Amino acid sequence: MSDWLLSLDGTETGLHLSMALALCAALLHAVFGALQKGRHDPWLSRAGIDVFTFLLALPVALFVVPWPQPHMWPIFAAMWAIHVVYKILQAMTYTRGAYTVVYPVVRGTAPLFAVLGAGLLFGEHFNAIQWLGVAVLLSGIYGLALYNLRKITVNRDRLVPALGFAVATGGMVALYTTFDAYGIRQAADPFTFLAWFFVIDSVFMPLVCARRLMAMPRADRTDLLRRGVVGALVAFASFGGIMLATRLGPVGQAAVLRETSTVFSALIGWLMLGESTGPRRVALMAMIAAGAVIVQLAS
Repeated sequence: MSDWLLSLDGTETGLHLSMALALCAALLHAVFGALQKGRHDPWLSRAGIDVFTFLLALPVALFVVPWPQPHMWPIFAAMWAIHVVYKILQAMTYTRGAYTVVYPVVRGTAPLFAVLGAGLLFGEHFNAIQWLGVAVLLSGIYGLALYNLRKITVNRDRLVPALGFAVATGGMVALYTTFDAYGIRQAADPFTFLAWFFVIDSVFMPLVCARRLMAMPRADRTDLLRRGVVGALVAFASFGGIMLATRLGPVGQAAVLRETSTVFSALIGWLMLGESTGPRRVALMAMIAAGAVIVQLAS
């Protein structure tokens, strides 16, 4: 399968597959975010997911995919450090701010920085119409954050630092998106990169939260770990999908498409969680989708 995937690099079929993977990653990322925003502490939720990510990925890394080439280990080390910072900032963001406000800010910050980073690292540059699409998409995302902010009662003293953490988290999303794209392009086999990515990336949070996990009431811990299994499977498809998308197609376009996860998140809230969706919210979601379409059509 690796040979077939690599044969699509630089082809029209590869580009179409890249964009399809990015859209699937967007949907699954919204599901992943919903799993993390449940009744459990965000630190513990992520730790529960990472426990099963590690357990499921390790046998694949050791016994299924080819062994990484020596030059990949420094890349894995840098990748691990970037993702650790991202996870810490993400947990601090979700702990301090209302999810419906901070999540759009995180997702709105990420594509702008990712497009700029892809230009610097890979020489990928958007044209004027694509930048217009980015502006439309970001306007919809930040508009959604403001709309949600008006609908909730928040502690203003906590909101400002939460928004600061959200912007910083978005910056780290852009950094890991760009660096992971660099890493998977350096690997001889993309599935080797993915398997070891999930193994290495999933070590930190369970170790940090081990004592708190063990101190949880058994019923709560069982529920958390059950959600962790689902979260791990979603993470494989979501994060794996976006990294394969950046291997086959332009990083900036994949990053922009992934941020339609904000639309999917709102739809999940409406269809599955009973959240209200008025005409203004629908219009903002339409702006996000329209921005992504503009970026694609202008490419």
